[in-house]
Amino acid sequence: MKILIDKNKINIKKCVNFKNRLKGLMFEKKQLNYGLCFPKCNSIHTFFMLQNINVIMTDKNFKVIKIYKNLKPFKIVLSKKNIYYTFEFTLNIDIKNIKENDFLKIEN
Repeated sequence: MKILIDKNKINIKKCVNFKNRLKGLMFEKKQLNYGLCFPKCNSIHTFFMLQNINVIMTDKNFKVIKIYKNLKPFKIVLSKKNIYYTFEFTLNIDIKNIKENDFLKIEN
């Protein structure tokens, strides 16, 4: 899966099994050139993260519902709206031009 952000294609790894969903970006020290996608996920935590992250939460149609930029470690994010996908990125992946109510452009 890839997301098109400002003419840049960002590789996305889906986290579908328990181990991948649990780990996410925890204990990751380096900046990554890909993001993580958590289907059916409307809340996250940043416990044991070693860096700040960017988070995009969308509905089933990839409409952006909520964005968290530069989210610090040891925080909890609970969403009450219709969140279906949650995407996590290290800060080197620029999401500044994405706004709430935009639709993410997805390629398989």
